[in-house]
Amino acid sequence: MKILKYLFFLLLIIFIGASIYIATKDGSYQVQEQRMIAAPQEVLYDEVNDLTTWKEWEPWSNGAEDMIINYGDKTVGEGANYEWSSEEMGDGSLVTTKANPHGSIEQQVTFKTTFGESTSDISWSFEKQNDSILTTWTLKGDQTFLEKAAFLFENESMTQRLQPVFKQGLDNLEEQIRKEIESYSINVDGVTQHGGGYYLYITTASRLSQIADKMQDMTNDVSNFMNSNNIEMTGKPFILFNERNEDRGTAIYSAAYFTPSEVITPQDSQVLNGFMPNQKTLKTTLKGDYEYLQEAWDAAYQYIQENDLVIKEEAEFFQVHVTGPKDNANPAEWITHLYIPLGEKETALDD
Repeated sequence: MKILKYLFFLLLIIFIGASIYIATKDGSYQVQEQRMIAAPQEVLYDEVNDLTTWKEWEPWSNGAEDMIINYGDKTVGEGANYEWSSEEMGDGSLVTTKANPHGSIEQQVTFKTTFGESTSDISWSFEKQNDSILTTWTLKGDQTFLEKAAFLFENESMTQRLQPVFKQGLDNLEEQIRKEIESYSINVDGVTQHGGGYYLYITTASRLSQIADKMQDMTNDVSNFMNSNNIEMTGKPFILFNERNEDRGTAIYSAAYFTPSEVITPQDSQVLNGFMPNQKTLKTTLKGDYEYLQEAWDAAYQYIQENDLVIKEEAEFFQVHVTGPKDNANPAEWITHLYIPLGEKETALDD
């Protein structure tokens, strides 16, 4: 009996000593992953700020087919939250505590597992660097007593265990963002009547590939002139092709705004006035980045050929920018209408 008593006390001492050792062991951890992502800052920020998008790229639910997600009353911005439950990976919740458009986000995540409940701090930063965004994702927290005990027998620390998970998360986020900004659609709407009208414009020449870069400054110059002279604009800005050579890949074109009536500009002004007649046109709609404009024009030409339509002689094609970078940072949401003026097909005369 004495031996059993001594063994009991020995085991008790070992248990108490181990508990003290585990309890006093530093269980703090920090995981940080960075990635340069080629995307508009607003698009990246909005993706992370909207918790309903997390299921597309967050890393911890991979393989958890039984996961059930419940969103709170708010899913965007400060106070946004959601909860999840899963027998495979445990339960948890995430809440956004601060949201600083479009630079940073702070959150708290709670995991409920067999090791207990733990809450960690998450921070995001989005730093613009040239055409890309340095995206930094950080997790800070403290292990529970049971987690510290479990990791005594592991070859990896908590940080080492989580690092590849965060790397996978940013891989997923980058891929998701790429899909979103590169998505586009082209639809040939068919033959329509365009009302035309008076307009103010400035003209230049360049390669077709340079138009997207130049047209924003050109339309700004026209709108600034109109605003400074209290001239009313009608509709959206448009690009009028005075000459468009697909073979050489060059164009002479004008950036313009319609006006309610004719406006005579000073002789020394680079902004000039013009008139577009009411005419039958083929209308095509591109929803997406300007890099797909040529594909949209090609679709319009093909439609004309397949439907035996006739392009009007000396026609000036034009494209109306319904929405663009000023309206939405995501190029997938830009809408451009393309118009090709149509003529009448000649009919053979009877002998």
